[in-house]
Amino acid sequence: MNKVSENPFKNRVEVSHTPLMVVTALFVTLYLVSNIMAVKVISIFGWFYFDAGTVTFPFAYMLGDVLTEIWGYRTARKIIWITFLCNIVLVLCTQLGVWMPSPDYLSGTAEAYNQVFTYVPRIVLGSLVGFLCGELSNAWLMERIKQWTDGRFFWLRTIGSSMVGYLADTLPFVLIAFAGVVSTHDLWMMILFQYFSKLFIEAFFGTPMAYAAVRWIEEMLRLKNSN
Repeated sequence: MNKVSENPFKNRVEVSHTPLMVVTALFVTLYLVSNIMAVKVISIFGWFYFDAGTVTFPFAYMLGDVLTEIWGYRTARKIIWITFLCNIVLVLCTQLGVWMPSPDYLSGTAEAYNQVFTYVPRIVLGSLVGFLCGELSNAWLMERIKQWTDGRFFWLRTIGSSMVGYLADTLPFVLIAFAGVVSTHDLWMMILFQYFSKLFIEAFFGTPMAYAAVRWIEEMLRLKNSN
C-alpha cells in the first residue's frame, strides 16, 4: 500500500496556529468555569461578599489581553463572540439536564443539580451582558493604549484597559445576577469587592503571567516562521 505523503505547508500552517488555539480554548474554558463557580457566594468575615468565579475571572481577562496583544483587536473580537455563543450553549445544555427525568434513588443528586443549574441562566445572562461590555471595551482600549504608547509599557495596557473593562463588566453582572437575591448592602459590597479584587489579581498575578505568555508565544511564532 502506498503511503500518502503529508503536505508540509499544511502542517506548518497548523502548527503556527497552535498558540492561538490553546489560548482560545483556555479563554473560553475560564469563562465557562467562572459562570458555574459564580453560583456560590463567598463571605469573608461577613463584610466582603463575592462569587467564587471572581478567583478565575481575571485570568480569562489576562488571556484576552494576550489575544489582543499578539493577534490584534479583530481576532480578539471574533473570539469574544465565540465565547459568547459558548456561554449560550452552556445555558441550553445545563437547562436541558434540569428538564430531563431522574430515577428516584438519585433524587438527592438531581435536586442538587437542579438547584445549581436552574440558577445558572440568570448568572450567565448577567455574565453575557457584562462580558460583552467589559471584554470588548478592554480589548478595544488595550489596542488604543498600545498605539498611544508606541507599543511600550505592556503593564499599562493590561491594567489600564482592565480598570475600564472590569467596571463595565462587574456592574451589569452583579446587578443582573444577584439583585433581589441578596440585600442592597451586600449587593454594593459585592460590586466594590469584586471590582477591586479582580483588579488586584490582574495587577499582581495576571499581568506577570501575561508577560510570560506573550514572550513565550512570540518566541514560538518567531521560531516557527524561521523554519
